[in-house]
Amino acid sequence: MKRKVLNRLLAASMATVMTMGMAGCGNGGQTPADQGSQTTDPGAGTTDQGAGQDTSEGQTAEEDGEDAVGGYTVITDPATGEAYDLGGMEIIIRDWWSGDPAEPTNDYEEARDEYRDWIQETYNFTIKQQAISDWGSTPQDYVDYCTTGDDGNNYIFILRDDPAITSAMASGLMYDLATLDCLDFSQEKFTKNMLHEQYSYGDSIYCMYAGDPEPRTGVYFNKRLLNEAQIDPESIYDLQASGDWTWDKWTELMEQVQRDTNNDGAIDIYGTTQNNSTMVLACVYSNGGELVGKDASGKFTYRVEDPETIEGLQFSVDIMDNYTLPYPEEAQWDYYKEAFRNGMAVFMVDDGYAGTPGNYLQDMEDDFGFVMFPKGPQMSDYINCFANNPVAIPGCYDADKAWKLAFAWNLYTDDIPGYEDYEGWKSNYYAGFRDTRAVDETAAMMMEKGMITYHGIIPDLDTGDPFLYQFYSGCDVSANVEAIRESWKNYIDKANQK
Repeated sequence: MKRKVLNRLLAASMATVMTMGMAGCGNGGQTPADQGSQTTDPGAGTTDQGAGQDTSEGQTAEEDGEDAVGGYTVITDPATGEAYDLGGMEIIIRDWWSGDPAEPTNDYEEARDEYRDWIQETYNFTIKQQAISDWGSTPQDYVDYCTTGDDGNNYIFILRDDPAITSAMASGLMYDLATLDCLDFSQEKFTKNMLHEQYSYGDSIYCMYAGDPEPRTGVYFNKRLLNEAQIDPESIYDLQASGDWTWDKWTELMEQVQRDTNNDGAIDIYGTTQNNSTMVLACVYSNGGELVGKDASGKFTYRVEDPETIEGLQFSVDIMDNYTLPYPEEAQWDYYKEAFRNGMAVFMVDDGYAGTPGNYLQDMEDDFGFVMFPKGPQMSDYINCFANNPVAIPGCYDADKAWKLAFAWNLYTDDIPGYEDYEGWKSNYYAGFRDTRAVDETAAMMMEKGMITYHGIIPDLDTGDPFLYQFYSGCDVSANVEAIRESWKNYIDKANQK
């Protein structure tokens, strides 16, 4: 173990104990706020578990043998007065993308690795993130695992929205995280993304996510094509900053940039291109609509025919009718990516990930920018619908095992002491986007102006082929709505009965 971590362990063993009287699962559980006794390093102020502390007034880090980032907090078991002991558990956070851990490349990553070494040593467990399933198989793999029963492994699953997952919630295959007193869902790392609220039924919580929400659906723009149309690309960012980036303004710009460049009577540069389903939802959310909502009593609500939703659905079809680049015959579903990269459309609706390293815009010759989806007439501000990967503990685990897994994961995902305000997420976006405004203004705004929605957790409710895939140029919005009305209301009613 690294020297800095050893120093902290030595300091922790000499610190005073402040008993706060909370036992773990099976030990007379109390509320998360009373979580265990806490031992802090000398010179460290008292904070929430796992958070960094400043050294005490008048005492420097050098004087007490600590680093400038401050000390660590040790959570002790009231039954023993010692740090909680997880018994050498080997914990695997299952996902579909993780490879071997990379060596740290900056001070933050070094501090993160030191902190994670320390928690594993202090509480006697190991933890790693590992790709076991793939993206396609993950939901069913989870269901199969929980149905078969505890096989002796210690898994925490990272999942994705899928009907199999919503069925797992309804079938008792997900552990109720609200019963685990080592998790405090009032912490900022949970409230900033709200995923636990999305995956809740009544007083039960079945999934969680820690940390910043992901920037999702916005509008990319081709800077060269805008300049050719005598439009300053920076003006798009300025419209966003001033609050004037609206449906009407976007439509006005598409009308201005869409043109026949060779006078053959056919449009050569289109206003926009996109995955139609993604744009349909963006139009709905940006106008204050939803497909499924939740009322004050916690009941799911059918919102497809709310005026805000219908207006958003119709606007999406208007865009497809008038400004969207048509797909050639036999084109794949993601042809829009190639079309935008090749300068065939000025705007493109897609998620923030598209501009990050390793994704499809990285080899685009033209420079591009990125703004939030414009706001509709029923909204006073922009909105980003959060969609992060839910984290679940198998429902086949007993209470003691589930508590220990949650305790370890909670520590693993805490802010790194000394780096509580570190915006590490920006480095990945800076490396991919072509200007800083896309990161500092757009992506940052997306993480603050967010919402969650609920159609993805209603069992049997499929938004794809029955509904969203039926939106295209010339489609009938009313007919699409009528086709799903009764079945969706039935699914929502059943969900409310569970």
